[in-house]
Order: sequence, then structure tokens, then C-alpha cells
Amino acid sequence: MKTHVDWPDLVSELDAWAKSGRSTTLWWRDDDAIAPTAELNRLLSVAGRLPIALAVIPGLVEPTLADRLTNEPQIAVLQHGWRHIDHVAREQLRGYPSEYPEQRVASEIIDELRAGRQRLEALFGDRALPVFVPPFHGFHDRFLPLLGANGLTSISRNGPRRARLAAGLLQVNAHVELIQWSDPPSFNGTAAALAKLVAHLRARREGDADAEEPTGILTHHLVQDSESYRFILKLIAVTQAHPAVRWLDAHEVFPRTRSDLAAQPTDD
Repeated sequence: MKTHVDWPDLVSELDAWAKSGRSTTLWWRDDDAIAPTAELNRLLSVAGRLPIALAVIPGLVEPTLADRLTNEPQIAVLQHGWRHIDHVAREQLRGYPSEYPEQRVASEIIDELRAGRQRLEALFGDRALPVFVPPFHGFHDRFLPLLGANGLTSISRNGPRRARLAAGLLQVNAHVELIQWSDPPSFNGTAAALAKLVAHLRARREGDADAEEPTGILTHHLVQDSESYRFILKLIAVTQAHPAVRWLDAHEVFPRTRSDLAAQPTDD
């Protein structure tokens, strides 16, 4: 097995998709949006008109963010927890923080889900999709039914999905995180990012992962550095130049209603 992955390996994998007569799909999620910032401006500038699903923290969001996105129709908004607070007790923490660990009270979570949904819909209107993105990727399974009961149709976490649906929710995850959480956070490197990207694309093509789950690129604009943006610019150039690749808008990825979810084609 090849240990070092570079750009020609990505092109070879995309060529394999083309030779099979299929095209592959990508989508872009960016987490932790709160306000219009210089970092957000940089993200939008690099992306151009490429669609991004912006995971917004509803308990912290500033109304000025909605103003900033007025002329950015390619940006969708997802519900990123409530206030992005770690609720795991210190003595229980083993490197996995979570805003929604098992010990939380369900009634509190219901209040947060409702308030968050209302806040985002009031600020962003139709661009606010009923998609839940748990902070730190953590959301205990016992709370999954609460999402659907409060108007959410989908959840987006990290890694290849084990099933298309979880408690009636569509799962579409991110697979290629471009940040390593060092101090300070930094780009995890071209080889590491491409290895994850190529591995997920190959697994989809060969049937070792759900071929219908688009491969998700995950950024965090508040901490992305110049090196990571150089990677992103090249990734955009390489993929947009290849006939076997299509970048999806979040409105294509996620259903707006339960009826839309039921109507989605599936091989399940």
C-alpha cells in the first residue's frame, strides 16, 4: 500500500471513476461561524462561487452575519449545536469533548434545538437548512430522536456513515478535515489530507463505503492558515478541471422536509 499520497494519486482516482462511467461528488462544510470576520471574508474569497455549507452557532451568532451573506447565494446555513460548549465532566473526558454527552437532560436539549432552529430561520430564512452539526462531532445516540421531533431532517458528523439513516435522519458527514488541533491549530498537511480524500473516494468506488454519500471537505475558517488555503485552491482547480467530479450545493445534499427525505432515491 502506498504510504505517501500526492496530487497525481487524486487524479488517478478520479480517472478511475471516469473509466467506470460514473462521476463522484464532493461537498464543503465549514464550521463555527458566528459573525462577519476577516477570516470569513478570506474563506469566501478563496471559494468564489463554489457552494459551502456554513455551520453556524445559533446561540452566539450575530445578526450582522446574515447581512454579510445577503449577496452570497451559494452559502447554506446549518445548525451547529447551541453555544459550542463542552458538557463532558472533566473526570469523564478522555479526549472527546461534546456538547451533547449521554448525561445531559433531554428537556434542556429540546429547548436548545428549538431555540437554535428559530434563531437561524429568523436570521437566514430559506438558506437555513434543517441540518444539525454537533460541535466536536459528538452527539449521543439516545438524543437522535429529539432532532427529528424538532424539525430537523439530517445530521452531519465526521467519517464515513455506517448507514444512510440514523433514527430517521439522513446522515451526510465530513471526511477530510484540513485542521489538526495543535496549539495553535494548523494545517495537517497535503499528504495527510489527500490520503483521506483518495481513501474515501476509492472506498466509495469499490463498494467499501456508501457510494451515494458525497465526500465532505471540512474547514474551520477562523483558524485556517495560508498553507491550508493553498491546498484548497489547488483542490478546487484539480477537481473542477476533471469531468468526473461534481461539487454539490447543500440544498442538493440535504432534504428540507421529511417528505423530501422520503422521496430521495436510495438503494437501501
